[in-house]
Amino acid sequence: MTPSDYIKYSLENGVATLTLNRPNVFNSFNREMALALQGHLQACAEDEAVRAVLLTGEGKAFCGGQDLAEATGPEAMEISEIVVQHYNPIILLLRQLNKPVIAAVNGVAAGAGANLALACDIVVAKETASFIQAFSKIGLIPDSAGTFFLPRLIGFQRASALMMTGNKVTALEAVQMGMIYKAFSENTFETEVRELAQKLAQMPTKGLAYTKQLLNETYQHTLEEQLQQEAVYQQKAGQTQDFKEGVEAFIQKRKPNFKGQ
Repeated sequence: MTPSDYIKYSLENGVATLTLNRPNVFNSFNREMALALQGHLQACAEDEAVRAVLLTGEGKAFCGGQDLAEATGPEAMEISEIVVQHYNPIILLLRQLNKPVIAAVNGVAAGAGANLALACDIVVAKETASFIQAFSKIGLIPDSAGTFFLPRLIGFQRASALMMTGNKVTALEAVQMGMIYKAFSENTFETEVRELAQKLAQMPTKGLAYTKQLLNETYQHTLEEQLQQEAVYQQKAGQTQDFKEGVEAFIQKRKPNFKGQ
């Protein structure tokens, strides 16, 4: 397998599918796969044909986090450098991407793999999937924005417990505690994921991007500041072609045909 094979890419009906493709090591990251994912996310941001991004894993796992064989070899990079060069850019690209990103967690998501999923806009999983903050088991701290997103998703106490114990969370438990959006059965997972991705790809892309930006900013704003930003982005949304199409479709009692413009 060459480095270019570590991320499988396809584009269909506006949905760009990025598949982590090192199944023999549970899709754990080496440098080549991390850089390849960065490149694909940048390309998705720039390609107007991409209206939504679907991130998933090949085989039985979503992502096992960092490939420890690469991180512990005689010429291995420092763990901190791996975080700075590999994972931090991926998380920022996911949050800055001006299109919705779905994480379709098809199996275990551990360590950086779990936090990679939680940084996406919508997380769905197979009922048989699981999430593990595995860092404490090898003496590390949660990275890839885990300490940022997880407490905001499930609360300080639960996040602290999961990070310190490294206990496994099933997909159904993750739904119940608000960690992820939905869990689907093994039989319906592929269909449900595709329907969700297709729905997002047919929606007003700029409006979704503005919503995403507001959600990014809400962590740093007061109520008054957030209200001001909502007014700013609502003005931008009101100037899009999709807003005009949405209003016309509503008046004409028909389904809107959004173009992402």
